[in-house]
Amino acid sequence: MSNPIEDYALVSDLETAAMVGRDGSIDWLCFPRFDSPACFAALLGTADNGFWRVAPVDGGVCSHRAYRQDTLVLDTYWKTATGTARVTDFMPPRGRYPCVVRTVEGLSGTVALRSELKPRFHQGRVRPWVRATDPSTVAVAVAGPDAVWLSADGPVRTLDRTDSTVVEFGVPAGGRLTLMLMWTPSHLTALPAPVCVPPETALKATTDFWRDWAGQCRYQGPWREAVVRSLITLKALTYAPTGGIVAAPTTSLPECVGGERNWDYRYCWLRDSTLTLSCLLRSGYRDEATAWLDWLLRAIAGEPADLQAVYGIEGHRHLPETEAPWLPGYEGARPVRFGNAAVGQFQLDVYGEVLDTLYWSLRAGIRLQSHMWSLVNALMSYLSAHWRDPDEGLWEVRGPRRQFVHSKVMSWVAADRALRMGNLLGKNGSSAEWRAMRDAVHREVCREGWDARQQSFVQYYGSSALDASALLMPKLGFLPAGDARVRGTIRAMRALDQEGFVRRYAQADGGATSGPDGVHRVDGMHGSEGAFVACSLWYAEALAATGHLGEARETFERVLGIRNDVGLLSEQWDPLGRRQLGNAPQAFSHIALVDTAFALQRAGVSDHLTAVRSTMPESP
Repeated sequence: MSNPIEDYALVSDLETAAMVGRDGSIDWLCFPRFDSPACFAALLGTADNGFWRVAPVDGGVCSHRAYRQDTLVLDTYWKTATGTARVTDFMPPRGRYPCVVRTVEGLSGTVALRSELKPRFHQGRVRPWVRATDPSTVAVAVAGPDAVWLSADGPVRTLDRTDSTVVEFGVPAGGRLTLMLMWTPSHLTALPAPVCVPPETALKATTDFWRDWAGQCRYQGPWREAVVRSLITLKALTYAPTGGIVAAPTTSLPECVGGERNWDYRYCWLRDSTLTLSCLLRSGYRDEATAWLDWLLRAIAGEPADLQAVYGIEGHRHLPETEAPWLPGYEGARPVRFGNAAVGQFQLDVYGEVLDTLYWSLRAGIRLQSHMWSLVNALMSYLSAHWRDPDEGLWEVRGPRRQFVHSKVMSWVAADRALRMGNLLGKNGSSAEWRAMRDAVHREVCREGWDARQQSFVQYYGSSALDASALLMPKLGFLPAGDARVRGTIRAMRALDQEGFVRRYAQADGGATSGPDGVHRVDGMHGSEGAFVACSLWYAEALAATGHLGEARETFERVLGIRNDVGLLSEQWDPLGRRQLGNAPQAFSHIALVDTAFALQRAGVSDHLTAVRSTMPESP
C-alpha cells in the first residue's frame, strides 16, 4: 500500500523528479523527463510496480526529515535500537544523464541498512533484465530503451533475489556510504559504466545551486519560509531545457480516494501562465519568467482556433489520454491515466490568460518580439467571433459545454488587455471593435451571470450554483473590490466552505445530480472531491482586498497549516479525513500561495496582526 500523499517529499534535477516517502521508498520516478514512462510506479500500485527503498533493515518510518535550508536536498533521520543514521537524498542539476544520489551517514552507534531496488519500466509494467557489471557497479537493469545503473562507493553485501536488487550494509558513527542510481539509454550498456561525479562534489554543487537560487527571492514578509519553499518547488517543476513548468510531477493521484477523478498533470497549462509570470517577477526571478513566456509563445504558435488549454513540456500538442489497467491505482482509485484529453477541449478562458500574460510581460519591460502584435490581432479576431460560444470552462468539465461565467470574464480580460497593449504600443487600429466587445461581455456577465436571490455571481448562465472562480473578478479588474456585487459574491462563497476550506464548486448543482447513476450534472464525473487549495487562497486574497484582514490572515495561515512536514501542498485537501488529495506537489497551489502572500503584505496584513475573525458586512 502506498504512503499517504502528504508523506512524500520531492527531489528534482529540473528535468524530472522523484517522490520519496517517509519510509525511505522512492515510489514514483520518470526517467529521463517529467513526462517519460515511469520506472518506479508503486505510488499507483504495489511494490511489484517498481520502487527503490533505502532504510534500516528493521524497516518502519523515519523519526524526522527536512530539507536543508533553502535547498531541495532532503535529510531523513532514522533511530533504531542500535544507533541513528541520516539518509540524504538529492538529484544534482542535470548533467549528461539524470541521477538520484542517496548518501547514508552514521550519527551514533551502528545501523544496519538495506537498499532494495526494483525497477519496472514502461509505467510499472515491464520487468527488466538485471545483471552485475564491474566492481564499482552493483547492477544494471535494462528493458527497451531504458537502463538504470546502481553503484556504491563502498562495500555492500548483495543478497540473492529473483525480482529485485537487494544490498545490505552497516554504517557506524562517522561512517558514510553513497548509492547512486543513473539512467542512460539502454544501447549504452555495452560500454563501461557511466562516470559519476564524486558524491561530496555533487552534494556541494547541488546545495550551492539551490541556495544561490533561493537567495534571489525578493519577498521579505512574515511568511518568507513558506514563500521560499513554494518558489523552490516551482523551480523544481520547471523543465529547464524549455522553461515549461509542469502542473505536478505525478499522474492519477485521486481527488476522491477510490474514485475516477484521476488526471495526468505532468504537462503545462496555459491558465497558470499569468499567475506564474506574476509570481516569478514579483519574487525576483526575471530569467525564469522570461523562459516561461518564451515557452508559452512557442507552444501557442499556429492558428488561434487551435489554441489548447494544455501542452507538453516542449510545447508539443499531442497528449493522447490512455488508461493503464495493469496499475490498481492509488488506494484503488481507477482508472490510472497517462496523457490528458483536455487537449481536445474548447476553453475560452485561455485566450484571456495568454493576452493577460503578454500584457503584464510588456508592463514588466520584457521585450516582446515584433510579431507579437500580429498574434494579439489574430487571437482577438478569433475571440470576437466566438466569445459567445459555450465551452468546457476553467475546470475542464467532462459534461456538456455551458456558458461558464469565468470563461466570459476571461474573454473580457482578453479584450481589456489587448486595448491596454495597443495604448502602450501606439497601435489602436482595432480599438473601437475591441472596446465594443469588452463592453458587451461585461454587460452580459453582469446580467446573465448574476443571481439576485443569492446576491452573487454564479457558475454559468441560468444556474444557481456557485463557483470559486468568481473570487478572481476583482483581481482581474472586472469589478473593483468595493463593488457591492463583489462583496455579495464573497459572502455567498461561504456556501462552498468545508471546515474552513473552499471547494471549487458545489458537488451537486442545486442539491441534485443528473440522475440515479450519480453523475455530477456539470463535470460529468462520479463522486465528490476535496477542497481546492488555490480556491482557499483566492478567498484569502479577496477578503484582504475588501478590508477583512484578520479573516484573510486566518484563512491564509489555515492553508499553511496543511502543508506536509517538508512544506509541500497537493492540489486538494480533505478537511474531514485530514489528508491531501490530488497530484502533488501542485504548482498551482504553490503559485497561489506566493501570490497571496504578496497580496496580503500589500494589503497591510503583517505578523503583528491578531488573527481574529472579522465580521462580514451586512448585505447592501
